[in-house]
Amino acid sequence: MEEIEQGQFVQYVFYKVDPAWRLLPAGEQASGMQEFLETVDSFAGRVATRSYSMVGMRADADFLLWNIGSELDSFQQLATAVLSTSFGKYLRLPYSYLAITKRSIYTRNHQHGGQEGNRLRLQPRGAKYFFVYPFVKTRAWYRLSLEERQRMMNEHIRIGHTYPSVTLNTTYSFGMDDQEFVVAFETDEPRDFVDLVMELRESEGSLFTLRDTPIFTCIAMPLAEVLETLGGEQAELAGLPSR
Repeated sequence: MEEIEQGQFVQYVFYKVDPAWRLLPAGEQASGMQEFLETVDSFAGRVATRSYSMVGMRADADFLLWNIGSELDSFQQLATAVLSTSFGKYLRLPYSYLAITKRSIYTRNHQHGGQEGNRLRLQPRGAKYFFVYPFVKTRAWYRLSLEERQRMMNEHIRIGHTYPSVTLNTTYSFGMDDQEFVVAFETDEPRDFVDLVMELRESEGSLFTLRDTPIFTCIAMPLAEVLETLGGEQAELAGLPSR
């Protein structure tokens, strides 16, 4: 696949289900979920969506849709369509982050099996676990020379190389959202991710981190299965198609 010249727009949208939805009759729940699935599917030509369950992981969000597209307006149109479904009326959006892919100035000459952070097109690896958080550097970081920042980022990159089971997806939010970056890590071994973050805390560059919370732990699964993790009456859900 050829690399595109312009960055992709990226959205990380977190949904919370109103507990009142679980009190609905099973048939009403199932039809609402079916409508929701069909609505998301109808945008497949414009928005690539990966779905994750967060049930049991955080109290303030139940699932994540990681949306990638070439037009920012497509995210607004998808959100409008989703919230207009009968199931959408029971959804809240506690968090939603916008970003775009860009070439990293620190890894222009760096190649390392998908971790170089230098692609304009995201290439999700499909790992089971997904860790996402907004990220903001201190203003003092940007007052440093590029050479000094590169020196500290080289340490950051070196540490990342010692955890090949963890893949980093960095997206940029400057002027688009409250954070400067959204960083998202894919792995099949969450213990490795914890060790990576602990080691990065000891790096010199971490002194220039202003904010890197909230942190979301997500489990990848087809959207139909994500909906089944939400509780409620499950008897009617077996016929939902996987996406």
